[in-house]
Amino acid sequence: MKLTVWTYEGPPHVGAMRVATGMKGLHYVLHAPQGDTYADLLFTMIERRDHRPPVSYTTFQARDLGSDTATLFKTACQDAYDRFKPQAIIVGASCTAELIQDDPGGLAATMGLPVPVIPLELPSYQRKENFGADETFFQIVRHLAQPQERTAQITANLLGATGLGFRHRDDIEEVTALLHDLGIGVNVIAPLNATPADIARLPAAHFNVLMYPETGEAAARWLERSHGQPFTKIVPIGVGATRDFIEEVRGLTGVTAKADESRLRLPWYSSSVDSTYLTGKRVFIFGDATHVKAAARIARDEMGFEVAGLGCYNREFARDIRALAKEYGVEPLISDDYLEVERAIEIAQPEMILGTQMERHIGKRLGIPCAVISAPVHVQDFPARYSPQMGWEGANVLFDTLVHPLVMGLEEHLLHMFREDFEFHDDAGPSHHGGKAAPRAPVAEAEVGVTAQEAPDQVRGEAGIHVVWLPAAEKELKKIPFFVRGKARKNTETFASERGVAEISVETLYEAKAHYAR
Repeated sequence: MKLTVWTYEGPPHVGAMRVATGMKGLHYVLHAPQGDTYADLLFTMIERRDHRPPVSYTTFQARDLGSDTATLFKTACQDAYDRFKPQAIIVGASCTAELIQDDPGGLAATMGLPVPVIPLELPSYQRKENFGADETFFQIVRHLAQPQERTAQITANLLGATGLGFRHRDDIEEVTALLHDLGIGVNVIAPLNATPADIARLPAAHFNVLMYPETGEAAARWLERSHGQPFTKIVPIGVGATRDFIEEVRGLTGVTAKADESRLRLPWYSSSVDSTYLTGKRVFIFGDATHVKAAARIARDEMGFEVAGLGCYNREFARDIRALAKEYGVEPLISDDYLEVERAIEIAQPEMILGTQMERHIGKRLGIPCAVISAPVHVQDFPARYSPQMGWEGANVLFDTLVHPLVMGLEEHLLHMFREDFEFHDDAGPSHHGGKAAPRAPVAEAEVGVTAQEAPDQVRGEAGIHVVWLPAAEKELKKIPFFVRGKARKNTETFASERGVAEISVETLYEAKAHYAR
């Protein structure tokens, strides 16, 4: 554990809270100090849920540490049952409470509550949020699932969707439609919207669809071992992956029906003449492993992009991402340090980033457009509209997600080209706000003759030489589209430094362009 301004994942108890919040009839008693109740905001503010998470906190304070905190926990546990009457209870400790070693599971087991009480052992200082969600769901399934006769119709369970999940609500609807096209029903969706009674019925399905390996793989593997249920390995994000998923399901079940592709638009759009400007665009991909693997395939094989770099923050999937990076001919980045990710993006100089909310901020600082394709995300990525990532409609949504930042980029480039126009200059303000445009600030004549010694924009090139951009060269640089301007600047500075050129003029800029175009 380390102190950081941003983090890709919270502690494991937040993962447990995602499972509990997604389910119904389940309550989570969390042994935690007063300050750890912040997690409620993740669901009510960011996910915009209309109810609080089903979590009761002991909320002990510093003065309680000298007395009996175990009694506080038992009181909170009894109060939670009396008030909410859940079908099952999960108990655990936050990262802070773990240090006092009160053993919530052992304490709850001595209380004789009339519902199943499931203890969680989540190592807060070694693992993180996705592990917490995966382990919590696994423990719930292990304690509650009961042997069942298989359903008369071929059915599947959909595993892994949780509260605060990136597009989980809509992905469920899309995968359900895919299975319906194949004549396959859905037995249970879990943990999202499932009750403990539903968990007991999981073994009745013929197979499991593992939608999100980060939060459902441990449960899927246990159901395979204990109840003979195979599970799917392909996540249907993108056109190719969705078709492969359908073939995998056919292989598991023996069904021969075909899925309806009439809603699919991505292949035609991405091969149309309007999309040819996308071909060869260099993209850097970062996020959770499942969405990174899917985005890389879509970017290269379905959009015509070039993958300039990729990585993930969840180390449990590092092996998969390293193998993928080898296939794409790039260096893998396995890190949960956003500053390390920012450095890698800055070095790669991509024309677009496919990432998380973190990379959206990084893109703003570096002047690179970013499309969000993975958690962690903010409120704007929990849309009220239908917006899946999986299946046919998910492919359409992803096409828009990947294309729109570049389309907007071209529009911004046009604004830069006409920046001297009375309507579009820097001080005019957004035209859609109406009102009178702000006056254009005059340019002092003396600025035209700024010398290298007076110029403020000095940089040290790679060869150690201080180089300075002359005003005319800076002005010419601004004519280059903003999404490749950073790369052009860096290449020009390297070119000048290697040749001992201290002042970058317009001529130097074009000499560097010709050099790197060879």
